Amino acid sequence: MSEKMMSYAEAIRDALRIEMTLDPKVFVLGEDVGKFGGCFGVTGSLIDEFGRDRVRDTPISESGFIGLSLGAASMGLRPVPEIMFGDFLMECFDYFVNQAPKLRFMCGGQVEKLPFVVRSTIGGWIRAAGQHSQCIEGYFTQTPGLKVVMPATPADAKGLLTASLRDYNPVLFLEHKGLYGVEGMVPEGEYIVPLGKANVIREGKDVTVIASSMMVHKSLKAAEMLAGEGIQVEVVDLRTVSPLDEKTITASIKKTHRAVVVQEAQKMGGTNAQVIALIVEHAFSWLEAPVKQVAALNTIIPFSPPLEDATLPDENKVVAAVREVLAS
Repeated sequence: MSEKMMSYAEAIRDALRIEMTLDPKVFVLGEDVGKFGGCFGVTGSLIDEFGRDRVRDTPISESGFIGLSLGAASMGLRPVPEIMFGDFLMECFDYFVNQAPKLRFMCGGQVEKLPFVVRSTIGGWIRAAGQHSQCIEGYFTQTPGLKVVMPATPADAKGLLTASLRDYNPVLFLEHKGLYGVEGMVPEGEYIVPLGKANVIREGKDVTVIASSMMVHKSLKAAEMLAGEGIQVEVVDLRTVSPLDEKTITASIKKTHRAVVVQEAQKMGGTNAQVIALIVEHAFSWLEAPVKQVAALNTIIPFSPPLEDATLPDENKVVAAVREVLAS
């Protein structure tokens, strides 16, 4: 398969373009996704290619157009709504927790498929303060029936979005704002990365670092820093945080016998806790040291750049955690 250099944002747009070309039931909607091309430029010129019927600008009403999308999906269409900032998902929380994930199981077989992919953004590092910088995946991973995807690379962004768009279940697809400009080689044409399958993105034998989204890049930087000391870090990219890939996670722990789990969200109630629980349940006897976690401080993300840097996890904090685990 031939490859092309693309940014993370371009890879997402490429997946949308291909699926919209192949399936006339796929349509995009959200605030400024049309003529403006999306708040972060992801939808770009899709409106010129597919017209206003399939790239629809909406009013500033997240609950309104998410409810519209849920109805459209129940009738056989494939809506792809964009929520500009993940923080605004709270405006339509009921649809994600009480409606979309349960609809297929509460309609007596009348709704057999619910292809419903919501794209949204997460993450700090853009100095946008407490209401535009959160990682909110933890709220939604507790919801049975809802898949939660967090790609870290351009290739995975395209492949995972394609898989999400072809799934028949509700999917929350979370894109890190700080990754939109990151470039990488991406397969051209149709390309699928299976949901629920983690990726060992760097091999190592001394300690496993498990992360997703932007934290994969921070973990890779940490691994490079530690390599200069002769420490071989294995980095596992979760890619999908619900469901988790038990097999890949436990296989890595059985290989390295040590683990550091990294998330950008605050420590309390995040996906780190579930990953650690999985390790304890399925690979505890292989551990030679307590599992360490790296996460944001349990505080509101500040606007001040120095304070935001102090609040969020970075490669230096991952390095410190790895050293602590190896010293145990």
